[in-house]
Amino acid sequence: MFNDLSSPLALLATRRSGKPRDLVAPGPTRDQLVGMIQLAGRTPDHGKLAPWRFVIVPDERRDALAARLVEAYRAERPAAARLELEAMDQFARQAPALVVALSSPRLESHIPLWEQELSAGAACMNLLHAAHAHGFAAGWLTGWPAFSDAVRDLFGAAPERIAGFMFIGTPGRALEERPRPDPAALWSEWAG
Repeated sequence: MFNDLSSPLALLATRRSGKPRDLVAPGPTRDQLVGMIQLAGRTPDHGKLAPWRFVIVPDERRDALAARLVEAYRAERPAAARLELEAMDQFARQAPALVVALSSPRLESHIPLWEQELSAGAACMNLLHAAHAHGFAAGWLTGWPAFSDAVRDLFGAAPERIAGFMFIGTPGRALEERPRPDPAALWSEWAG
């Protein structure tokens, strides 16, 4: 249907998530990441608040982040099993590039919080589209680290929340197509 990958519709039709553990080098350069973030900022934003921001975790800081994740997990769950701690240690080391997306609401604004959070989600989706347009795959993960205040505090402070960990790289194996919803179930006509 969309064979010309240079077309915007083909990019939208072919984007799919890559499992972060399966993403390998090469990853995007710092300049490419900054460009992707600039594209992510071209998102609906009622009130022009930019209620989101992105933090690039450089490769040379990934070990430090892994150690802090393990420390935070251990503090919250002192009886954690070795496998849980290993999973936390490996979380930050997936894929060649890691960008942490934060929802940064402007509580003083009259714009409803829900609209600001939707804008943050849209910015994350734009980042995934930008990665795909650059020829990379990306995976958007949350999990325990996204809901931990201790982990959030590594990147910001309340009322910010981690919207997701965006892992970007080259697929190490073919990306799997997942089942998609039946298009007919996605819409209806208002009969008012």
